Amino acid sequence: MNTLLVIINMIIFLAVIAGLYRMQKKHVSFSKRVFAGLGLGILFGFILNLLYGTASDITATTIEWFNIVGSGYVKLLQMIVMPLVFISIVGAFTKVKLSENLGKISFYGIGILLVTTGIAAAIGIGSAVGFGLEGIQLQAGEAENTRNEELTERVATVEDLTIPEQILAFIPANPFEDLTGSRPTSTIAVVIFASFIGMAYLGVRRKQPEQAELFAKMVDALYAIVMRVVTLILRLTPFGVLALMTKVAATSDYEAIVNLGKFVLASYVALIAMFLVHLILISLARLSPVMYIKKGLPALTFAFTSRSSAGTLPLNIKTQTNGYGVSEGVANFVGPFGLTIGQNGCAGIYPAMLAVMVAPTVGIHPLDPGFILTVIAVVMISSFGVAGVGGGATFASLIVLSVLNLPVAIVGLLISVEPLIDMGRTALNVSGSMTSGVLTSRITGDLDKEVYNDKTGLDKVVEA
Repeated sequence: MNTLLVIINMIIFLAVIAGLYRMQKKHVSFSKRVFAGLGLGILFGFILNLLYGTASDITATTIEWFNIVGSGYVKLLQMIVMPLVFISIVGAFTKVKLSENLGKISFYGIGILLVTTGIAAAIGIGSAVGFGLEGIQLQAGEAENTRNEELTERVATVEDLTIPEQILAFIPANPFEDLTGSRPTSTIAVVIFASFIGMAYLGVRRKQPEQAELFAKMVDALYAIVMRVVTLILRLTPFGVLALMTKVAATSDYEAIVNLGKFVLASYVALIAMFLVHLILISLARLSPVMYIKKGLPALTFAFTSRSSAGTLPLNIKTQTNGYGVSEGVANFVGPFGLTIGQNGCAGIYPAMLAVMVAPTVGIHPLDPGFILTVIAVVMISSFGVAGVGGGATFASLIVLSVLNLPVAIVGLLISVEPLIDMGRTALNVSGSMTSGVLTSRITGDLDKEVYNDKTGLDKVVEA
């Protein structure tokens, strides 16, 4: 009987995929198909949850099959991430305009990421205080206790690392190993290695222009191939979003979400407030925030459903260059750095909220100005490299709480709502990265406003 029900679920799922494919054949826009996948995934997943529950073998087996599409799509994106990070950074150095503005792009790109993370931390603190959140109100069940045991082991490794050791972990001893993503800090290590290759190119260009020109052509060719692979994978986005959202809706513990509803609500209020800050910054740059939302929605939707900033990088860069008119040099430089520095959601809002919640348990007043400034400073500094680690928000929280000498057990008490909140955090991370790219390109004069204001930009590229 169980097998029959799983087969029925599979047939329905395939029928929905067929419907999305028909929408593609009828030239329905990319954005509309992504949102159709999102909505249908939520509906289908909720029905599965309602009929079978989260602990059912039917649900588990069904989702296992759905993962071929959902997790398979994420794996395809992860497959191209490291090659894209490497070739994007190297390619950024071969662009003549970037070479001239490298210092300015680095300063503004990284600076905006860090400043927005500081603002995000302040908003997180405000939200936690405004909603009256306190860590002492949380209760631990079996899953929470198990999670806390794991965190106790993990925090020991965090506390044992000195700041010099953390910095050394970023430096690639074997760049080819890091290109496989084998280490938690592999992404920033690849960024550093690619930057060295780029700086070497600039030196060769001054002394051996012929060899430099040949290298630049090779890089351009490789970049074109990699971006073509990205485009092919992005066409699968509506199907991937459908499967991922079905899994989230079918396996969520709605009772736990209700019990921790206040924390979930406070988190999303902070996330939305920070997203509005992004829109305000875009408006101050005299650009349309409506256009920013419209063209950024596919990338933000995928980030929301996949919970993977790294997996969203290909769509992030495509959105910046072909949607917003950001120069390739800036997008290729800021996009990869956004994976490892200053993620507004995971490394900004979340750790700050937890620090404020747990502070009263050790006799610290959460509204003490010195404490607030310290939290914001620690959050900004700890965002270097932390956000690129798998489970970035958890790792960032462990770092912040450890540095502030606060209890880390609160991180494990929120395990039941972690996936739901992580969706919003990841979308905000990607928005912060794209905002930094747009503002940096605008400041350096590289932004193509015609592309930014073109209503068909991103859809046209993906469908080409």
